Amino acid sequence: MDQSKTPVLDALAAYHAAGQTPFTPPGHKQGRGADPRVRAVLGDDVFRSDVLATSGLDDRTSSHRVVEEAQELMADAVGADHAFFSTCGSSLSVKSAMLSVAGPHEKLLVGRDAHKSVVSGLILCGIRPVWVEPQWDAERHLAHPPSADAFEAAFEDHPEARGALVTTPTPYGTCSDLPAIAEVCHRRRKPLIVDEAWGAHLPFHPDLPTWAMDAGADVCVTSVHKMGSGLEQSSVFHLQGDLVAPEVLKSREDLLGTTSPSVLVYAALDGWRRQMTEHGRNLYDHALALAADLRDRIDGIDGMHVHGRPDFCGPGKANDLDPLQITIDISDWQTTGYTAADWLRTHHRVNLHLADHRRISAQLTHADDQQTAKILLTALRDLAAHAPELRSGPRVDVPPPAELRLEQAALPRDAFFGPTEQVPCERAEGRIAAEMLTPYPPGIPAVLPGERLTGAVLAYLRTGVQAGMVLPDAVDTQATSIRVLRRH
Repeated sequence: MDQSKTPVLDALAAYHAAGQTPFTPPGHKQGRGADPRVRAVLGDDVFRSDVLATSGLDDRTSSHRVVEEAQELMADAVGADHAFFSTCGSSLSVKSAMLSVAGPHEKLLVGRDAHKSVVSGLILCGIRPVWVEPQWDAERHLAHPPSADAFEAAFEDHPEARGALVTTPTPYGTCSDLPAIAEVCHRRRKPLIVDEAWGAHLPFHPDLPTWAMDAGADVCVTSVHKMGSGLEQSSVFHLQGDLVAPEVLKSREDLLGTTSPSVLVYAALDGWRRQMTEHGRNLYDHALALAADLRDRIDGIDGMHVHGRPDFCGPGKANDLDPLQITIDISDWQTTGYTAADWLRTHHRVNLHLADHRRISAQLTHADDQQTAKILLTALRDLAAHAPELRSGPRVDVPPPAELRLEQAALPRDAFFGPTEQVPCERAEGRIAAEMLTPYPPGIPAVLPGERLTGAVLAYLRTGVQAGMVLPDAVDTQATSIRVLRRH
């Protein structure tokens, strides 16, 4: 296909050139009704390009196939059979993929390091999860994606499972052995879903980890706003092979998705695909070189250790690493990543990708350059100079990896929608959680609905919040009380 074409952008330009007059939503009518104070911040072009997809970008019957052609170009660009755009983020895309493979009360193998959007899908769909354990790094208190052997064992124990879902890369950039996991699934004629939200860039450079479609995945979900040039909420899910029917995947997306998709998001997706096909190799040549240089320089700062392949990859660990995720261990300073991240925002206006009990992380993309690298280095060097001042903060009581794993005592859906009560944290041990408790970022739940709470995990969450951990999905975000199933 002609990858220089941009159907959505071209249709939007034609809409403007034709002088169309809408008597349809959006109600701001090309920005004429928007408050000038809002336009002063957002700009007039945002409103001018905020049009309907049908009876706007395309005609009433979508006869020009504007969005359809853009999706076909995306699939062609990355080697998939089909691509579907989502303007509701990968949180919707991954639910659509799950519903295409398993239905209520059916089993799906799921890596326990899944994002909260996967757990939300389990709750909404009534799917019965079979948890597949991540590969735990006990020394660093970090989870890497589950191994192919772990999925093999799970299928042996649950041969009726409809398929498998794995998250790779993780927010820390660690990757699973996708070809091996795909082989485990396909030997049984079971589909593999890959939540590759952090991997939209992977198809466009050979020195990046293998992208899911090349590894043999059946459905792959990507968040183009994370590592690409998409606007927030832009996601694409890709399909190949014959284990999931495209009409089924599309119908599940239609069930969950909005009937008012954002043309702004479509247009940015369209333009990013063209940018990557024409310039992606060169852009990532520069990005990878910048990342390598930054890694060396940051690792030379006293008290900072940049995690690389020797730390994260190997037997019992991850299979590969995206070097654009620069994860920095600062545990020598006897402080938390939460404290360090807050300090950097306050003193240098630098916002980090994620922070945990001992690490901070900076995400690079093709958009970074020497100027942004200089800002990051300056901030990190100043942080190191003030490290002694950061040691007075509270500590996080992180249990051993085995104690982080909780018993699944009820289905997530049954626990979430069941009769509940709010109990003080000190009385929650042994009770069954009825809510997600998710340190964010990166958004991997520490507690799922239906899991039996333990003292070790409750202490981890309480001390984590006191040290700066954020639990946005908890009823009580301070974790002084927990929502649990009511006892009969």
